[in-house]
Amino acid sequence: MKLWQKDTTALKEVETFTVGKDREMDMYLAPFDVLGSLAHIQMLESVGLLPAEDLTQLQSALKEIYSQIEKGDFSLQDNVEDIHSQVELLLTQKLGDAGKKIHSARSRNDQVLVDIKLFLRSEIEAMVNAVLPFFELLQTQSEKYRDHLYPGYTHLQLAMPSSFGLWFGAYAESLVDDMITLKGAFEIVNKNPLGSAAGYGSSFPINRQMTADLLGFASLNYNVVYAQMGRGKAERIVAQALANIADTLSRMSMDMTLYLNQNFSFVSFPAALTTGSSIMPHKKNPDVFELIRSHCNRIKALPNEIMMMTTNLPSGYHRDLQLLKEHLFPAFKTLRDCIEMAGLMLSNIDIKKDILSDEKYKYLFTVDLVNQLVLQGVPFRDAYIQVGRSVEDGTYKVPEQTEIKNPHEGSIQNLNTKEIKSLMNKVAADFGFERIHQAIDRLLNL
Repeated sequence: MKLWQKDTTALKEVETFTVGKDREMDMYLAPFDVLGSLAHIQMLESVGLLPAEDLTQLQSALKEIYSQIEKGDFSLQDNVEDIHSQVELLLTQKLGDAGKKIHSARSRNDQVLVDIKLFLRSEIEAMVNAVLPFFELLQTQSEKYRDHLYPGYTHLQLAMPSSFGLWFGAYAESLVDDMITLKGAFEIVNKNPLGSAAGYGSSFPINRQMTADLLGFASLNYNVVYAQMGRGKAERIVAQALANIADTLSRMSMDMTLYLNQNFSFVSFPAALTTGSSIMPHKKNPDVFELIRSHCNRIKALPNEIMMMTTNLPSGYHRDLQLLKEHLFPAFKTLRDCIEMAGLMLSNIDIKKDILSDEKYKYLFTVDLVNQLVLQGVPFRDAYIQVGRSVEDGTYKVPEQTEIKNPHEGSIQNLNTKEIKSLMNKVAADFGFERIHQAIDRLLNL
Protein backbone atom coordinates (compact mmCIF):
# COMPACT_ATOMS: atom_id res chain seq x y z
CA MET A 1 0.00 0.00 0.00
CA LYS A 2 1.22 3.48 -0.92
CA LEU A 3 -0.26 6.67 0.46
CA TRP A 4 0.45 8.43 -2.80
CA GLN A 5 -0.93 5.70 -5.09
CA LYS A 6 -3.95 6.63 -7.24
CA ASP A 7 -4.83 4.53 -10.27
CA THR A 8 -1.49 3.88 -11.92
CA THR A 9 0.78 1.05 -10.82
CA ALA A 10 4.48 1.95 -10.78
CA LEU A 11 6.79 -0.18 -12.86
CA LYS A 12 8.34 -2.78 -10.54
CA GLU A 13 11.88 -1.79 -11.45
CA VAL A 14 11.12 1.86 -10.69
CA GLU A 15 9.55 0.96 -7.37
CA THR A 16 12.50 -1.22 -6.34
CA PHE A 17 15.04 1.43 -7.31
CA THR A 18 13.25 4.34 -5.65
CA VAL A 19 12.47 2.53 -2.41
CA GLY A 20 16.06 1.26 -2.08
CA LYS A 21 16.95 0.75 1.59
CA ASP A 22 14.28 3.12 2.82
CA ARG A 23 12.20 0.42 4.50
CA GLU A 24 15.26 -0.74 6.44
CA MET A 25 16.11 2.84 7.43
CA ASP A 26 12.51 3.47 8.45
CA MET A 27 12.84 0.98 11.29
CA TYR A 28 15.17 3.49 12.96
CA LEU A 29 12.33 6.00 12.77
CA ALA A 30 9.45 3.76 13.87
CA PRO A 31 9.04 4.89 17.52
CA PHE A 32 9.46 8.53 16.54
CA ASP A 33 6.83 8.29 13.82
CA VAL A 34 4.35 7.18 16.47
CA LEU A 35 5.36 10.00 18.81
CA GLY A 36 4.92 12.53 16.01
CA SER A 37 1.44 11.15 15.25
CA LEU A 38 0.45 11.28 18.92
CA ALA A 39 1.32 14.96 19.06
CA HIS A 40 -0.29 15.67 15.69
CA ILE A 41 -3.68 14.10 16.49
CA GLN A 42 -3.84 15.87 19.85
CA MET A 43 -3.33 19.14 18.01
CA LEU A 44 -5.92 18.19 15.36
CA GLU A 45 -8.52 17.58 18.07
CA SER A 46 -7.72 20.90 19.75
CA VAL A 47 -8.44 22.86 16.55
CA GLY A 48 -11.61 20.95 15.69
CA LEU A 49 -10.21 18.75 12.91
CA LEU A 50 -10.63 15.47 14.83
CA PRO A 51 -13.56 14.36 17.03
CA ALA A 52 -12.69 13.73 20.68
CA GLU A 53 -13.84 10.10 20.50
CA ASP A 54 -11.53 9.50 17.52
CA LEU A 55 -8.64 11.06 19.42
CA THR A 56 -9.13 8.70 22.34
CA GLN A 57 -9.23 5.64 20.08
CA LEU A 58 -6.23 6.76 18.05
CA GLN A 59 -4.15 7.53 21.14
CA SER A 60 -4.82 4.06 22.55
CA ALA A 61 -3.99 2.32 19.27
CA LEU A 62 -0.84 4.39 18.70
CA LYS A 63 0.43 3.62 22.18
CA GLU A 64 -0.09 -0.08 21.49
CA ILE A 65 2.01 0.25 18.34
CA TYR A 66 4.67 2.16 20.28
CA SER A 67 4.79 -0.62 22.86
CA GLN A 68 5.21 -3.23 20.12
CA ILE A 69 8.10 -1.23 18.64
CA GLU A 70 9.80 -0.93 22.03
CA LYS A 71 9.49 -4.68 22.55
CA GLY A 72 10.87 -5.45 19.08
CA ASP A 73 7.60 -6.97 17.91
CA PHE A 74 7.04 -4.54 15.05
CA SER A 75 7.92 -4.81 11.37
CA LEU A 76 6.89 -3.44 8.00
CA GLN A 77 4.66 -5.71 5.98
CA ASP A 78 6.03 -6.71 2.58
CA ASN A 79 3.41 -4.78 0.65
CA VAL A 80 3.78 -1.59 2.72
CA GLU A 81 6.06 1.15 1.43
CA ASP A 82 7.25 2.88 4.59
CA ILE A 83 6.78 3.38 8.32
CA HIS A 84 4.15 6.09 7.82
CA SER A 85 2.03 3.84 5.63
CA GLN A 86 2.43 0.93 8.07
CA VAL A 87 1.23 2.93 11.06
CA GLU A 88 -1.73 4.37 9.15
CA LEU A 89 -2.63 0.93 7.80
CA LEU A 90 -2.63 -0.61 11.28
CA LEU A 91 -4.80 2.20 12.60
CA THR A 92 -7.24 1.93 9.69
CA GLN A 93 -7.49 -1.85 10.04
CA LYS A 94 -8.32 -1.48 13.74
CA LEU A 95 -10.37 1.73 13.81
CA GLY A 96 -11.74 2.17 10.29
CA ASP A 97 -12.25 5.77 9.16
CA ALA A 98 -10.64 7.21 12.29
CA GLY A 99 -7.32 5.78 11.14
CA LYS A 100 -7.61 7.60 7.83
CA LYS A 101 -7.84 10.97 9.56
CA ILE A 102 -4.35 11.14 11.08
CA HIS A 103 -2.76 12.49 7.90
CA SER A 104 -4.90 15.64 7.80
CA ALA A 105 -2.83 18.84 7.71
CA ARG A 106 0.49 17.14 7.13
CA SER A 107 2.56 15.66 4.33
CA ARG A 108 4.97 12.76 4.31
CA ASN A 109 7.62 15.44 3.87
CA ASP A 110 7.09 17.04 7.26
CA GLN A 111 6.26 13.65 8.78
CA VAL A 112 9.67 12.36 7.72
CA LEU A 113 11.25 15.60 8.90
CA VAL A 114 9.84 15.38 12.41
CA ASP A 115 10.74 11.68 12.61
CA ILE A 116 14.33 12.44 11.65
CA LYS A 117 14.56 15.37 14.07
CA LEU A 118 13.27 13.19 16.92
CA PHE A 119 15.61 10.35 15.94
CA LEU A 120 18.66 12.61 15.73
CA ARG A 121 17.75 14.23 19.04
CA SER A 122 17.53 10.83 20.72
CA GLU A 123 20.80 9.64 19.18
CA ILE A 124 22.60 12.79 20.27
CA GLU A 125 21.50 12.10 23.84
CA ALA A 126 22.77 8.53 23.56
CA MET A 127 26.08 9.88 22.23
CA VAL A 128 26.39 12.28 25.16
CA ASN A 129 25.74 9.38 27.53
CA ALA A 130 28.53 7.41 25.82
CA VAL A 131 31.06 10.25 25.79
CA LEU A 132 30.70 11.27 29.44
CA PRO A 133 31.94 8.04 31.08
CA PHE A 134 34.76 7.84 28.53
CA PHE A 135 35.72 11.40 29.44
CA GLU A 136 35.71 10.40 33.12
CA LEU A 137 37.99 7.46 32.35
CA LEU A 138 40.45 9.70 30.51
CA GLN A 139 40.54 12.10 33.44
CA THR A 140 41.04 9.26 35.93
CA GLN A 141 43.91 7.86 33.87
CA SER A 142 45.36 11.33 33.47
CA GLU A 143 45.70 11.71 37.22
CA LYS A 144 46.88 8.12 37.70
CA TYR A 145 49.70 8.47 35.16
CA ARG A 146 50.56 12.14 35.72
CA ASP A 147 54.14 11.22 36.76
CA HIS A 148 54.77 8.73 33.94
CA LEU A 149 57.02 10.72 31.61
CA TYR A 150 57.56 9.85 27.98
CA PRO A 151 59.01 11.66 24.95
CA GLY A 152 56.91 14.26 23.18
CA TYR A 153 57.28 14.50 19.41
CA THR A 154 56.90 17.09 16.70
CA HIS A 155 57.20 15.94 13.08
CA LEU A 156 57.57 12.47 14.69
CA GLN A 157 60.99 13.63 15.87
CA LEU A 158 62.06 13.84 19.52
CA ALA A 159 60.93 17.15 20.94
CA MET A 160 60.46 17.67 24.69
CA PRO A 161 59.45 15.62 27.73
CA SER A 162 55.75 14.93 28.05
CA SER A 163 53.69 12.69 30.31
CA PHE A 164 50.84 10.26 30.03
CA GLY A 165 49.01 12.52 32.41
CA LEU A 166 49.14 15.16 29.68
CA TRP A 167 48.30 12.60 26.99
CA PHE A 168 45.11 11.36 28.64
CA GLY A 169 44.17 14.88 29.68
CA ALA A 170 44.61 16.19 26.14
CA TYR A 171 42.05 13.78 24.75
CA ALA A 172 39.70 14.50 27.65
CA GLU A 173 39.75 18.21 26.82
CA SER A 174 39.37 17.41 23.13
CA LEU A 175 36.08 15.72 23.99
CA VAL A 176 34.91 18.92 25.69
CA ASP A 177 35.19 20.81 22.41
CA ASP A 178 33.58 17.87 20.60
CA MET A 179 30.64 18.09 23.00
CA ILE A 180 30.32 21.82 22.37
CA THR A 181 29.89 21.16 18.66
CA LEU A 182 27.47 18.33 19.45
CA LYS A 183 25.48 20.79 21.55
CA GLY A 184 25.36 23.14 18.57
CA ALA A 185 24.04 20.31 16.39
CA PHE A 186 21.48 19.50 19.07
CA GLU A 187 20.16 23.06 18.99
CA ILE A 188 19.67 22.79 15.22
CA VAL A 189 17.88 19.46 15.58
CA ASN A 190 15.69 20.47 18.51
CA LYS A 191 13.29 22.55 16.39
CA ASN A 192 9.86 21.39 15.27
CA PRO A 193 9.26 21.19 11.47
CA LEU A 194 5.80 19.60 11.81
CA GLY A 195 3.12 21.67 10.10
CA SER A 196 5.31 22.70 7.20
CA ALA A 197 3.46 20.02 5.20
CA ALA A 198 5.01 19.69 1.73
CA GLY A 199 7.08 22.77 2.43
CA TYR A 200 4.43 25.43 1.87
CA GLY A 201 2.29 25.19 4.99
CA SER A 202 -1.35 24.19 5.40
CA SER A 203 -4.69 25.93 4.87
CA PHE A 204 -6.00 24.19 8.01
CA PRO A 205 -5.98 26.22 11.27
CA ILE A 206 -3.22 24.13 12.82
CA ASN A 207 -1.28 25.00 15.98
CA ARG A 208 2.40 24.30 15.32
CA GLN A 209 3.56 25.60 18.70
CA MET A 210 1.34 23.03 20.37
CA THR A 211 2.99 20.09 18.60
CA ALA A 212 6.40 21.59 19.38
CA ASP A 213 5.53 21.71 23.08
CA LEU A 214 4.04 18.22 23.08
CA LEU A 215 7.21 16.77 21.55
CA GLY A 216 9.55 18.74 23.81
CA PHE A 217 11.10 20.82 21.05
CA ALA A 218 12.79 24.03 22.16
CA SER A 219 11.28 26.01 19.29
CA LEU A 220 9.92 25.82 15.75
CA ASN A 221 11.42 25.82 12.33
CA TYR A 222 9.16 28.80 11.70
CA ASN A 223 9.43 29.37 7.96
CA VAL A 224 7.78 26.41 6.23
CA VAL A 225 10.06 26.60 3.19
CA TYR A 226 13.15 26.62 5.39
CA ALA A 227 11.78 23.69 7.40
CA GLN A 228 12.07 21.62 4.23
CA MET A 229 15.36 23.22 3.19
CA GLY A 230 16.71 22.27 6.62
CA ARG A 231 16.62 18.62 5.67
CA GLY A 232 20.12 17.69 4.65
CA LYS A 233 21.54 20.68 6.51
CA ALA A 234 20.58 19.26 9.91
CA GLU A 235 22.01 15.87 8.97
CA ARG A 236 25.25 17.45 7.76
CA ILE A 237 25.69 19.47 10.95
CA VAL A 238 25.07 16.41 13.10
CA ALA A 239 27.46 14.39 10.94
CA GLN A 240 30.14 17.04 11.48
CA ALA A 241 29.65 16.80 15.24
CA LEU A 242 30.05 13.03 15.02
CA ALA A 243 33.12 13.51 12.83
CA ASN A 244 34.72 15.67 15.52
CA ILE A 245 34.35 12.92 18.11
CA ALA A 246 35.55 10.39 15.55
CA ASP A 247 38.62 12.51 14.84
CA THR A 248 39.52 12.53 18.53
CA LEU A 249 39.21 8.74 18.70
CA SER A 250 41.07 8.19 15.43
CA ARG A 251 44.05 10.28 16.50
CA MET A 252 44.11 8.60 19.92
CA SER A 253 44.06 5.20 18.23
CA MET A 254 46.95 6.14 15.98
CA ASP A 255 48.96 7.13 19.05
CA MET A 256 48.24 3.79 20.68
CA THR A 257 49.30 1.78 17.65
CA LEU A 258 52.60 3.67 17.66
CA TYR A 259 53.18 3.46 21.40
CA LEU A 260 52.51 -0.29 21.42
CA ASN A 261 55.07 -0.77 18.64
CA GLN A 262 58.31 -2.35 19.90
CA ASN A 263 60.36 0.60 18.62
CA PHE A 264 58.44 2.80 21.05
CA SER A 265 57.40 0.23 23.66
CA PHE A 266 55.67 2.76 25.88
CA VAL A 267 52.52 0.75 26.62
CA SER A 268 51.18 -2.79 26.66
CA PHE A 269 47.79 -4.47 26.94
CA PRO A 270 46.61 -7.85 28.22
CA ALA A 271 46.93 -10.56 25.61
CA ALA A 272 43.15 -11.01 25.59
CA LEU A 273 42.74 -7.49 24.21
CA THR A 274 45.17 -7.95 21.34
CA THR A 275 45.29 -10.41 18.46
CA GLY A 276 47.96 -12.74 17.14
CA SER A 277 49.38 -13.86 13.83
CA SER A 278 48.76 -17.13 12.00
CA ILE A 279 52.51 -17.67 11.52
CA MET A 280 54.33 -15.31 13.93
CA PRO A 281 53.97 -16.54 17.52
CA HIS A 282 55.25 -13.33 19.11
CA LYS A 283 52.67 -10.95 17.64
CA LYS A 284 50.32 -8.82 19.78
CA ASN A 285 48.45 -6.72 17.26
CA PRO A 286 46.45 -3.58 18.20
CA ASP A 287 43.50 -4.60 16.01
CA VAL A 288 40.96 -2.85 18.23
CA PHE A 289 42.67 0.51 17.78
CA GLU A 290 43.21 -0.10 14.08
CA LEU A 291 39.52 -0.78 13.56
CA ILE A 292 38.52 2.20 15.68
CA ARG A 293 40.80 4.30 13.50
CA SER A 294 39.21 2.99 10.30
CA HIS A 295 35.60 3.23 11.51
CA CYS A 296 36.20 6.77 12.72
CA ASN A 297 37.93 7.86 9.54
CA ARG A 298 34.91 6.66 7.61
CA ILE A 299 32.63 8.68 9.91
CA LYS A 300 34.85 11.70 9.30
CA ALA A 301 33.91 11.43 5.62
CA LEU A 302 30.17 11.66 6.37
CA PRO A 303 29.83 15.47 6.40
CA ASN A 304 31.45 15.74 2.99
CA GLU A 305 29.34 12.89 1.63
CA ILE A 306 26.14 14.61 2.79
CA MET A 307 27.40 17.95 1.48
CA MET A 308 28.02 16.48 -1.97
CA MET A 309 24.65 14.67 -2.06
CA THR A 310 22.84 17.95 -1.37
CA THR A 311 24.99 20.14 -3.63
CA ASN A 312 23.03 22.26 -6.12
CA LEU A 313 19.62 21.20 -4.83
CA PRO A 314 17.06 23.99 -5.18
CA SER A 315 14.56 24.70 -2.41
CA GLY A 316 11.79 22.18 -1.79
CA TYR A 317 11.90 18.43 -1.31
CA HIS A 318 13.90 16.13 -3.58
CA ARG A 319 14.24 12.35 -3.47
CA ASP A 320 18.03 12.70 -3.20
CA LEU A 321 17.47 13.37 0.49
CA GLN A 322 16.27 9.81 1.05
CA LEU A 323 19.81 8.49 0.69
CA LEU A 324 21.18 10.60 3.55
CA LYS A 325 19.86 8.06 6.04
CA GLU A 326 21.84 5.07 4.83
CA HIS A 327 25.25 6.01 6.20
CA LEU A 328 24.28 8.54 8.85
CA PHE A 329 21.80 6.45 10.84
CA PRO A 330 24.11 3.45 11.49
CA ALA A 331 27.04 5.79 12.23
CA PHE A 332 25.71 6.59 15.71
CA LYS A 333 25.98 3.01 16.93
CA THR A 334 29.32 2.52 15.20
CA LEU A 335 30.76 5.53 16.97
CA ARG A 336 29.34 4.47 20.33
CA ASP A 337 30.86 1.02 19.84
CA CYS A 338 34.23 2.66 19.12
CA ILE A 339 33.97 4.73 22.30
CA GLU A 340 33.11 1.62 24.31
CA MET A 341 36.03 -0.37 22.89
CA ALA A 342 38.47 2.50 23.39
CA GLY A 343 37.32 2.64 26.99
CA LEU A 344 37.87 -1.09 27.41
CA MET A 345 41.41 -0.82 26.06
CA LEU A 346 42.47 2.28 27.97
CA SER A 347 41.07 1.03 31.26
CA ASN A 348 43.40 -1.99 30.94
CA ILE A 349 46.51 -0.19 29.71
CA ASP A 350 49.91 -0.82 31.30
CA ILE A 351 52.38 2.06 30.92
CA LYS A 352 56.11 1.56 31.13
CA LYS A 353 57.97 3.44 33.86
CA ASP A 354 61.24 5.38 33.54
CA ILE A 355 60.98 5.64 29.76
CA LEU A 356 63.15 8.76 29.62
CA SER A 357 66.10 7.07 31.31
CA ASP A 358 67.01 5.52 27.96
CA GLU A 359 70.08 7.16 26.40
CA LYS A 360 68.30 7.68 23.08
CA TYR A 361 66.05 10.28 24.68
CA LYS A 362 68.85 12.51 26.00
CA TYR A 363 68.16 15.31 23.51
CA LEU A 364 64.69 15.83 25.00
CA PHE A 365 66.35 18.05 27.58
CA THR A 366 67.98 20.58 25.23
CA VAL A 367 65.22 23.10 25.90
CA ASP A 368 65.69 22.68 29.65
CA LEU A 369 69.42 23.32 29.22
CA VAL A 370 68.70 26.46 27.18
CA ASN A 371 66.30 27.65 29.87
CA GLN A 372 68.85 27.02 32.61
CA LEU A 373 71.35 29.22 30.77
CA VAL A 374 68.71 31.93 30.36
CA LEU A 375 68.05 31.84 34.11
CA GLN A 376 71.78 32.41 34.57
CA GLY A 377 71.57 35.61 32.52
CA VAL A 378 72.49 34.36 29.04
CA PRO A 379 70.21 35.88 26.33
CA PHE A 380 67.84 33.27 24.95
CA ARG A 381 69.15 33.39 21.37
CA ASP A 382 72.78 33.01 22.55
CA ALA A 383 71.81 30.13 24.85
CA TYR A 384 69.97 28.45 21.95
CA ILE A 385 73.02 28.69 19.70
CA GLN A 386 75.34 27.47 22.46
CA VAL A 387 73.30 24.33 23.14
CA GLY A 388 72.73 23.74 19.42
CA ARG A 389 76.45 23.75 18.77
CA SER A 390 77.06 21.28 21.61
CA VAL A 391 74.59 18.89 19.98
CA GLU A 392 76.29 19.25 16.61
CA ASP A 393 79.86 18.82 17.87
CA GLY A 394 79.03 15.98 20.27
CA THR A 395 79.80 17.84 23.49
CA TYR A 396 76.17 18.03 24.63
CA LYS A 397 75.51 16.53 28.05
CA VAL A 398 72.17 15.96 29.69
CA PRO A 399 71.62 18.65 32.33
CA GLU A 400 72.34 17.48 35.86
CA GLN A 401 68.95 18.78 36.94
CA THR A 402 66.40 16.99 34.75
CA GLU A 403 63.51 17.40 37.13
CA ILE A 404 60.55 18.73 35.17
CA LYS A 405 59.66 22.24 36.28
CA ASN A 406 56.70 23.66 34.37
CA PRO A 407 53.87 24.43 36.79
CA HIS A 408 51.94 26.75 34.49
CA GLU A 409 48.33 25.93 33.56
CA GLY A 410 47.95 22.78 31.51
CA SER A 411 51.53 21.55 31.88
CA ILE A 412 53.01 18.30 33.19
CA GLN A 413 52.84 19.47 36.80
CA ASN A 414 49.53 21.30 36.52
CA LEU A 415 47.04 19.25 34.51
CA ASN A 416 44.01 21.42 35.37
CA THR A 417 41.87 18.29 35.59
CA LYS A 418 39.19 19.97 37.71
CA GLU A 419 38.93 22.93 35.37
CA ILE A 420 38.52 20.68 32.33
CA LYS A 421 35.87 18.66 34.18
CA SER A 422 34.02 21.87 34.99
CA LEU A 423 33.93 22.75 31.29
CA MET A 424 32.49 19.35 30.44
CA ASN A 425 29.90 19.50 33.22
CA LYS A 426 28.68 22.85 31.95
CA VAL A 427 28.20 21.81 28.34
CA ALA A 428 26.57 18.50 29.38
CA ALA A 429 24.10 20.31 31.63
CA ASP A 430 23.17 22.74 28.85
CA PHE A 431 21.53 20.01 26.74
CA GLY A 432 18.49 19.90 29.05
CA PHE A 433 17.40 16.38 28.20
CA GLU A 434 15.13 16.17 31.25
CA ARG A 435 12.66 18.63 29.73
CA ILE A 436 12.36 16.42 26.67
CA HIS A 437 11.84 13.30 28.77
CA GLN A 438 9.05 14.98 30.67
CA ALA A 439 7.29 16.02 27.46
CA ILE A 440 7.51 12.55 25.92
CA ASP A 441 6.35 10.93 29.16
CA ARG A 442 3.32 13.20 29.20
CA LEU A 443 2.61 12.34 25.57
CA LEU A 444 2.70 8.64 26.41
CA ASN A 445 1.01 9.18 29.78
CA LEU A 446 3.81 7.39 31.59
